[in-house]
Amino acid sequence: MPIAELTRNAIDVLPKGELEKKLAKGRPLRVKLGIDVTSPDIHVGRGIPLQRMRAFQDEGHKAVLIIGDYTTRIGDPSGRSSERPILSDEEIDTNARKYLEQAKVILRDDPELLEVRYNGEWLSKLSYAEVVRLARVITVARMLERDDFEKRYRAGEPISISELLYPLMQAYDSVAVEADVELGGTDQLYNLLAGRDVMEAYGLEPQVALTTPLLLSWDGEKMSSSVGNNIPLTAPPEEMFGRTMRIPDSMLEDWYRLIVERPVPEGDPMSAKLALARLVVERSHGAEAARGADEHFTRVVRQGEAPEDVPEAPFEAADGRVYLPGLLATLAGNSTSHWRRQIDQGGVKVNGASVAGYEVDAATLDGALLQAGKRQFFRLRPA
Repeated sequence: MPIAELTRNAIDVLPKGELEKKLAKGRPLRVKLGIDVTSPDIHVGRGIPLQRMRAFQDEGHKAVLIIGDYTTRIGDPSGRSSERPILSDEEIDTNARKYLEQAKVILRDDPELLEVRYNGEWLSKLSYAEVVRLARVITVARMLERDDFEKRYRAGEPISISELLYPLMQAYDSVAVEADVELGGTDQLYNLLAGRDVMEAYGLEPQVALTTPLLLSWDGEKMSSSVGNNIPLTAPPEEMFGRTMRIPDSMLEDWYRLIVERPVPEGDPMSAKLALARLVVERSHGAEAARGADEHFTRVVRQGEAPEDVPEAPFEAADGRVYLPGLLATLAGNSTSHWRRQIDQGGVKVNGASVAGYEVDAATLDGALLQAGKRQFFRLRPA
């Protein structure tokens, strides 16, 4: 595989020429990617560096996937305007299991090509003296050169010492696994370069830093699990398909380039978007699931029909009336105020007709088809 395939879509490959030198050694490289478990899923945007890791695997190199169970307790400050909230040990453990399952959607699950490590293995054992040694590698002045730290410092916003330590902890991961290459999004460049300094301070050959673009979601913002504008790699097929179809036509070229790694097919944008959604679902769930998701989207969204299998949902009445915003919040999530707005905008239907008010006669709901938005349907029955 030409080096251009290994570095496809890369923004930075630093220092220049170092990757070629490492490849010339004629041995499998150790290609590191660390993922903190701050949310319960890996979305297609965070899958982009995983795709580069898979490319290295396909050439016989070792993917070293680090689950940041320990660094999650600090919280990566990259791109943040405030300190991240700390998760409980139970949340971290649950997310770590889910992350590994989702990463294997893209990575080859071969023990010869994949090494999975948890950084609590070594970070939890660092003595105070070792942390002090590590902290000597990078100065405070250099830390404050980071855009996110600089902005917060100038605005008088707090920056905790633990956040300053984060890049050093991530860098120590590279020491622990003796990384040859570290992958990450462009927002990780500072951390990846800090890894070079720390590796050198520990007498190791510094790693190559390879960054990939951040994927913008349908709202024009960076894809984020916390914001909800994401597509988890193991989301249900219909959900993955529907969310992919939300992207505007102007984003098709970037999504094809970054996710599918091929040009946009010729033809109209709708056909290209449908093909993209099928490919996104097929990678995670297979061709049959992709066909089913396509048919579901066409029937439910494009043709406005109800899906074949509608879940039954119980409702309770008060004085013969049902408060729909409360029922919808229970059945479909979101707040009651969200569903009041949806009702006001005609986004909630009963038996195909938009609901005019928030309260409905309970007698009319027995066996009725409740539609919440474009894709959520419920067959109502009295509790």
